[in-house]
Amino acid sequence: MAADPAITLRLPDGKPLPMPKGSTLLEVAKAIGARLAKDAIAAKLDGRIVDLSERVQSDAQVAILTPQSPEGLAVIRHSAAHVMASAVKQLFPGALVTIGPAVDDGVNGFYYDFDFDRGFTEEDVAKITARMEEIIRQDVPFARSEVSRDEAQARFAAQGESYKLELLEAIPAGEQVSLYQHGEFVDLCRGPHLPSTGRIPAFKLMSVAGAYWRGDSKRKMLARIYGNAFASKKDLEAHLSLLEEARRRDHRLLGKQLDLFSFSPSVGGGLVLWHPKGAQVRYLIEDFWRQTHFDYGYELVNTPHIGRAELWQTSGHLGFYKDNMYAPMEIEGNPFYLKPMNCPFHIEIYKSALRSYRDMPIRFAELGTVYRYEASGVLHGLMRVRGFTQDDAHIFCRPDQLDREIRRCLQHTFFLLRAFGFDKFDIYLSTRPEKFVGEPADWERAQEALRSAMQAEGLEFKIDPGEGVFYGPKIDIKIHDSLGRSWQCTTVQVDFNLPRRFEVEYVDQNNTRVQPFMVHRALLGSIERFFGVLLEHHAGRFPAWLAPVQAVVLPVTRDQQAYAQKVQAAFRAAGLRVQLDDRSEKLGFRIREAQLAKVPFMLVVGQREVEQGGVSPRAGGGEDLGFMSLDEAIGRLSREAARPARPVVEEV
Repeated sequence: MAADPAITLRLPDGKPLPMPKGSTLLEVAKAIGARLAKDAIAAKLDGRIVDLSERVQSDAQVAILTPQSPEGLAVIRHSAAHVMASAVKQLFPGALVTIGPAVDDGVNGFYYDFDFDRGFTEEDVAKITARMEEIIRQDVPFARSEVSRDEAQARFAAQGESYKLELLEAIPAGEQVSLYQHGEFVDLCRGPHLPSTGRIPAFKLMSVAGAYWRGDSKRKMLARIYGNAFASKKDLEAHLSLLEEARRRDHRLLGKQLDLFSFSPSVGGGLVLWHPKGAQVRYLIEDFWRQTHFDYGYELVNTPHIGRAELWQTSGHLGFYKDNMYAPMEIEGNPFYLKPMNCPFHIEIYKSALRSYRDMPIRFAELGTVYRYEASGVLHGLMRVRGFTQDDAHIFCRPDQLDREIRRCLQHTFFLLRAFGFDKFDIYLSTRPEKFVGEPADWERAQEALRSAMQAEGLEFKIDPGEGVFYGPKIDIKIHDSLGRSWQCTTVQVDFNLPRRFEVEYVDQNNTRVQPFMVHRALLGSIERFFGVLLEHHAGRFPAWLAPVQAVVLPVTRDQQAYAQKVQAAFRAAGLRVQLDDRSEKLGFRIREAQLAKVPFMLVVGQREVEQGGVSPRAGGGEDLGFMSLDEAIGRLSREAARPARPVVEEV
């Protein structure tokens, strides 16, 4: 018998690998090495992630996936979701199966939605976990098959799986669909999956929740079970430990403990009430923000909270953003909307005078409060609210100034974020979405301007296809907090659309009216969200320059009360935020109270301090810094609590 004709596979390192035509990807893994074949769980074939049982029929690019790769981890999680669904069907045969994807939201790695009227209890989850462990021990193979849509419909109809039938209705008649089966459980699925259930190393069911079918609040509420799976038990334990630390740092919990902010049903969901200490921190953030904007050549403006419907019609928001805007209010027969963005107002300020090319660039900045409708189910503390303050700015510039202005925005961004303690970033260039306004050529021009500015600054970035907003491409910068989580903050966006819609012009050197470039940018994103991220990043222990109370004076007994008041006055005269705790409680109790309040320093005053005219400071963590003279202590705290130095702004 003649040997199978050879094909050439190209491995990730560029090396060629000759293989017989029709070889499975598991056979390819074995040909590369026995260790790789043992670890292999899936493969990438010409960029597609596929099962190891897939046969290769022609020359191709091939990569073998292991549990340690991000793609391999997604396969583990998807397979764990199927095992969970099979366990549910075994224990609760009346539950109907809907969909169960792999996800990565920082907590969960997969979920499955079920039509199960009574929902799932903690006791049910424990039973499902035990049954999943049994299915994993049985090491049941995952088998892929392709059938016609009609055959799949007949199969799921016989099982009474009405949600699968609805999904199949969207597939054209005559097309093939793929099914995956392990044991008696079968599901409509593109795959890929692990070779068998026994290859799931470690998993945990995380929580139960409700979810509308297809996200439509008019459809039935389903029962969702979340879970996660990892490449090893060690990785799972590390994840659970991280989640426990994240719960300890939850800004909603810390906001209540430290008396920073609250929400009230009487006011409405997603609307923040800032308490004195929280407002103090917010003021310090905003004051530093303002100073850096003066340093970078911005002019501050203020604009109204509402605007006429015509304004939002011209801007395009009523056409592209209306679902996120609140219903209009009528004033003297004219409809007005709460502003979802500040840009049209800044444009109107620009248009209030005739501008010359000599005036450019013009940089307007505002801490502008905006209002966006968010469903109650997605509200989340300070991270997702309905009214928030954007650190907004708009730059109007000549074409020859565009690259320089974008670079200045980037330099300003990293100075500001580093000043608040962030030093790791993910940078993305978000390109044209499916639904957009303007000409494609303008979009390409804007995208290139953003790309070239990042390259000139030596920044590493990724392309995020289709994630630009409807009126322009943008740079998105995400910060990593102390737990390694990623948060969206900065956006820098070039806009050709709004200047055209509003007929924004300036007079060039030829005395001709031309359209300027317009750059939208927000560096912190929103004050509310940034405050929440900052609070969790520092676990409530703000840097001393941001702490609402920088030190508390603690007299040991009532005998030192008068001197303690003088100490407080001296520190306050030096510009430090110092409180006096002269309650009759024991000193140890008051020290512990100050530590729980995350106060950076405690100034203990006993009889020795009175006699020698000094204080005995302690750091917030409890470290005794020893006796210091009053001047020495004020100098030490003043240095510790100093606001970050102002930026050195270099022309680019």
